[in-house]
Amino acid sequence: MSQLLETVHASVTDDIPHHTLEMPHASFPNGVIRWVQGFNDEILGLESGEMVTFEQMPFGVSLADRSMRGNQDLQFQLDNVTGEALGLIRAVLKSGVTLPVIYRPYLESNKAAPAQVAIEMTATSFTADMQSVNIIADFHDFVNKLWPVLRYTPTLAPGLKFAA
Repeated sequence: MSQLLETVHASVTDDIPHHTLEMPHASFPNGVIRWVQGFNDEILGLESGEMVTFEQMPFGVSLADRSMRGNQDLQFQLDNVTGEALGLIRAVLKSGVTLPVIYRPYLESNKAAPAQVAIEMTATSFTADMQSVNIIADFHDFVNKLWPVLRYTPTLAPGLKFAA
């Protein structure tokens, strides 16, 4: 968590944090869904400097604890949803393509940029009924990460292949 966010959470201040979720997927209208926690739409800045609209959505977020585990999860629940969110999740499941989830916190005092670096995850499980949708997303899967990331194969490095 950034120093600015730690200060806001640890003190009594008028600066309100805005939690946001962005989910880009080809099956969504306009190719992306952007939600802000609360009851009002917000115009917020992305890392690129572009100002975009995040639609209001009352959702709960359960952030992962800081730990040395290889896998960490972020869980969020969309309550009192219409069938729209359920339909979107079903479209993602039918497509067979993974759903990226990007979490960004903003502060009321600075809506031009996120208060910390965005956390990029991949949705790993969904549960849904007509009242709510629960999504669990993974990030920092260091245990299963290949190392070195660059694989030295004969195609990349022809000297690896013995030629007699």
